[in-house]
Amino acid sequence: MKLIKTFCLAVLLIPFYSMAQSTTSDRPNIVWIMLEDWGLDLGCYDTPGIETPVTDKLASEGIRYTNAFCTSPVCSTSRSAMLTGYHQNYIGAQQHRTAKEDKKPLPYDIEPMPVLLKEAGYFTALMIYNKTDANFSGDLGFMGKDWKERKKGQPFFAQITLGGTHRAWNRDPKNPIDPAKVELPPYYADTPFARRDWANGLEQMQVCDREIGDILKRLDKEGLTENTLIFLIGDNGRCHIRGKQFLYDPGLQVPLIIKWPGKVAPAQVNTDMVQTIDITATILDVAGAKPKHELQGKNLFEEESKNREYIFAARGRMGGTHDAMRTIRSNKYKLIHNLMPERAWLQYSGYKEDMYPMLAEMNIMYMEGKLNENQAKFFAPTKSEFELFDIEKDPYELNNLANDLHYGDVKDKLLEELYVWRKSIKDEGVSQEFREGGLSSKYPTRTLEEWKERYEAWKPWVFRETKSKVKHPFIKKNY
Repeated sequence: MKLIKTFCLAVLLIPFYSMAQSTTSDRPNIVWIMLEDWGLDLGCYDTPGIETPVTDKLASEGIRYTNAFCTSPVCSTSRSAMLTGYHQNYIGAQQHRTAKEDKKPLPYDIEPMPVLLKEAGYFTALMIYNKTDANFSGDLGFMGKDWKERKKGQPFFAQITLGGTHRAWNRDPKNPIDPAKVELPPYYADTPFARRDWANGLEQMQVCDREIGDILKRLDKEGLTENTLIFLIGDNGRCHIRGKQFLYDPGLQVPLIIKWPGKVAPAQVNTDMVQTIDITATILDVAGAKPKHELQGKNLFEEESKNREYIFAARGRMGGTHDAMRTIRSNKYKLIHNLMPERAWLQYSGYKEDMYPMLAEMNIMYMEGKLNENQAKFFAPTKSEFELFDIEKDPYELNNLANDLHYGDVKDKLLEELYVWRKSIKDEGVSQEFREGGLSSKYPTRTLEEWKERYEAWKPWVFRETKSKVKHPFIKKNY
């Protein structure tokens, strides 16, 4: 593995010194495909039950990263960071989702990545699903809706979002998944209802896999494949309980696949800890674009992004739900600092309660005392201020070691590094106004009977047939 990595790095470094001096026609096209709310649930990451042949083939033709993390576990904050190459707190974009009238220009003369690419001679396109979700105001730099609008010979950057993997999910009529073949994490109740909901999400990804195939076929048809650098990621982690919106690995860990014919050797598996803002830095370097200030992301093809000791992430407000969390993660340990431990993890969130069927079933089971210890932990009315996990021994992050004296030195070291990072991104922490604001933090959010009513309302949707016309029971707006 070391030999493969060393060889690949040598191959990758060759073009970068010449690109800065080259004409725009010599530079690669760049296609950045984003899956909404999707983690490592793909065939190439060994997820049981799912079939994603297109994505699996793409991974075999380049690099598949196994330790890639976003900087925030929800779309607008994560995307704001990726649009700039800086952590969302540093640019004042940490609250999801910032209202239009409250958005402010980027500080420190920072310019969004597409603006810098446009200045470097690229045509910049926002394609298929017209979503940017920036928590700041000003020109984002997108010039059109399709790379076909570019001038002849002009290199292009296309950001393509596939929105299907965002809840509510469509079933896959071509390849339905048997729920008996899926595997649920141990912190979920293993019921027919939960398995069907999980399988429905995997089916939607199978549909998106074919959409990715259409994009790749178009590149081939237009003769663009050999000179196109492709990235495939999720904008944040999976949209299930304990995933999206939270700082456990399922909320932060995303797939990252890179293909670049002739520049990136195929069939690589990279275990380095990287972050999605590293993609921003990589794209700008490859394009020969020059930000005014040093980015907080690092070029994935350079040594500075390799052998990283820690990754960091933060969570702030989610709509009207106020909470604040920070995390530091090494290959072995993760420390989460809950800045508002008085609030339940599952305090009211309209998004989660209207989108997560399993939340209704598990709330019922929790209130009836039917969840086991690991399943019940996340339903507690308050949180510990600190959560420390040995990721190697406890990959599901269930055994909190924060109060274990044997791990005192580990906790102190991680907390010290976390404070240094928070200072570097100008983290403002939690004001008293924020702590007292937002939607009600009362927990449980509903009575047992109310949860039972919602559970019954969910059933026709969760168990619908692949071509069913059953309507979603709660969707009233686009989240």
